[in-house]
Amino acid sequence: MSSRDVIISTTEKLPGYKIVKVLGIVSGSTVRAKHLGKDIAAAIRHITGGEVKEYTELLAQAREIALERMKEKARKLGANAVIGFRFSTSAIAGGAAEILAYGTAVVAEKEEEK
Repeated sequence: MSSRDVIISTTEKLPGYKIVKVLGIVSGSTVRAKHLGKDIAAAIRHITGGEVKEYTELLAQAREIALERMKEKARKLGANAVIGFRFSTSAIAGGAAEILAYGTAVVAEKEEEK
């Protein structure tokens, strides 16, 4: 694991690692608004049915940005892992939503093999 890697886990433990220090809660977020051009394509999909790929892509990009921001905050604290990781979303205004990534920043050491 390089010094820039941050292990992300939804669990409270990391198999093969020992948590040696808890550094606190870290989060990263982004607010994204719908795009007029994509709204037109999405409106057509509402009529014809099927996945609204324009919004799927928008949310996937937003999750990636929020995750990277959270990881950067964890690195700045000296963490090499984030446990209890979650995503959350909320509507901010008409056509805009926040994606929040959060968890607990920790220092984890690889356990010795027996």
